[in-house]
Amino acid sequence: MQISDYRIDQALNAIHRDIGGDLSAAKLAGIAACSEAHFHRIFRKAVGENVHEYVRRTRLEQAANQLMFVPNMSIEEIAALCGFSSLSSFSRAFKHQFSVPPGRWRLREKNTGTAPWRTDTAVAAGYERIRTLELPHARLIEREEQAVAYVRHKGYGRSIRRPWQTLQAWCLTQNRSFENQIGLHHSNPAWVKLDHCRYVACVPITEPVIRRGPVSAMMLPGGLHAAFELKGKYGELLPWLSRVQDEWLPASGFKMSTTPAFVQYRKNHFLEEDETFELSLFLPISIY
Repeated sequence: MQISDYRIDQALNAIHRDIGGDLSAAKLAGIAACSEAHFHRIFRKAVGENVHEYVRRTRLEQAANQLMFVPNMSIEEIAALCGFSSLSSFSRAFKHQFSVPPGRWRLREKNTGTAPWRTDTAVAAGYERIRTLELPHARLIEREEQAVAYVRHKGYGRSIRRPWQTLQAWCLTQNRSFENQIGLHHSNPAWVKLDHCRYVACVPITEPVIRRGPVSAMMLPGGLHAAFELKGKYGELLPWLSRVQDEWLPASGFKMSTTPAFVQYRKNHFLEEDETFELSLFLPISIY
């Protein structure tokens, strides 16, 4: 990993850690320890869009989640939670991104037939297999912050195997444990195209990452989570996540936090020959 990649990683960590915070280019450039002009250049080169576009899109995707899955929170509250200074600016940006105003988005009927993940034949087949199964029981867990080594990846699909293999090779060469594998799902494939979704492969660490290469380090946010125990095969995890958000969350009385959902693998379907998984799915929630 070049020094510019490491600096961009630090900025991305800040964005996804607190999507409602101060995410101005000047603030993020300070986190990346470079001038604002240089930060703009290296961010666009590394991420493929400028920093303002990335922050706005990420905030709007999170707002779409909140509007859909947290019906007892007002649109104005969601706008503020996701970092918008006014309801009018939020409404304009949301309509530009999703072609409908936030109020209509909230009222629309869920249609899994048009969700982007339905374009993947394996995931669509996985949905058909699990759609009538009973949702697993939710356990409420307060998690502590956790230091992790990680590799970022763009795209939800079998290509996720690559960051896991990179992380596995790093653990072997660094004499680190690869036993506890954690996958962060930054994007919701209900309305984000699969090849645009952002995933992070992680392993917990107890010693700092000294030499920055393809692997970097960050703190995985803690807080209140609902945990679901799941078993299955490749193609079924995204539909399970969708059902938890669509069915369990609105009926639970909780609100969804803005930190990413993640899974903790006991069997990782991206590494298993038979593509089966056993895992705990953690959904970040709050009571306020």
